[in-house]
Amino acid sequence: MNWLTRWRRLRAAGILGMNHRNAECILDLNPRRVFPLVDTKSKMHRLCQELGVPTPQLIALISAHSALRHLPRLLDGRADFVLKPDRGSGGRGVLVVVGRDGKFFVRSNGERLTLGALHDHAASIVSGLYSLGALPDAAMLEQRVIPDPIFERVSYQGTADVRVILYKHVPVMAMLRLPTKMSDGRANLHQGAVGVGVDLATGVTTQAVLRDRITDRHPDTGLSVIGLEVPHWAQILDMARKVSRAVGLGYLGVDIVLDRAAGPLLLEGNARPGLAIQIANGQGLMQRFAEVDQQQASGNPLAKD
Repeated sequence: MNWLTRWRRLRAAGILGMNHRNAECILDLNPRRVFPLVDTKSKMHRLCQELGVPTPQLIALISAHSALRHLPRLLDGRADFVLKPDRGSGGRGVLVVVGRDGKFFVRSNGERLTLGALHDHAASIVSGLYSLGALPDAAMLEQRVIPDPIFERVSYQGTADVRVILYKHVPVMAMLRLPTKMSDGRANLHQGAVGVGVDLATGVTTQAVLRDRITDRHPDTGLSVIGLEVPHWAQILDMARKVSRAVGLGYLGVDIVLDRAAGPLLLEGNARPGLAIQIANGQGLMQRFAEVDQQQASGNPLAKD
């Protein structure tokens, strides 16, 4: 099959390509002035608080190397937490501590870290090692999410999340992202996490993809990832809509985690969400966009929510 035939088949299937996404979704629908709001996690945290949208607790924001001297005090007595870049992307630089072993901090993979190692990691974050554009950053110390049991059984060590894509503030596609050993416990498809399509109407998983190949099982647990019902589905979609309207981006990805005690927590927004969600759902985004445009043109209030 040559490239032209492949292109025609993808177009007929309504697949949104990278060039189309960049030109007609990001450039046309997403004002550049709004990008800092979604690219900066602490700003999204404040927005969620203003909107009444649940989000993980922000313990501290360390924005200067001189402030790292407070790290021992901030970590004193804390058994678990997340240390991550304020303006990072793709899961880079995220360090999750799940417990303590004497003077050591224990990661989900069993690795033991000293306070000095955490200090060095935070210093790297502040220096901009993981930030967008390698610019100086801030280190966020945040509440660790305890995964909902339904996802814990089909994940490897890390925390699963739900990615919802919104077009003109309407949810058009969603997937569940499950960490694997390959992804080092991160819910990032490019690093090897499993992407599982979710039916928007029911919140039930439909099909899955791993490294661009269709699958139906988690590679580490061996359990089926199809037919799972995502808890609090209506609330998840409502949270995504509320944040999308407040942010003002016409093409937005919203990531939501499910905490065992607190329920859905909005983790972050993404002004440049990837396209693998189409493989996970076995459907193209272009048809979903066309449906929203048609409904909004006809005055359907649900499409303008």
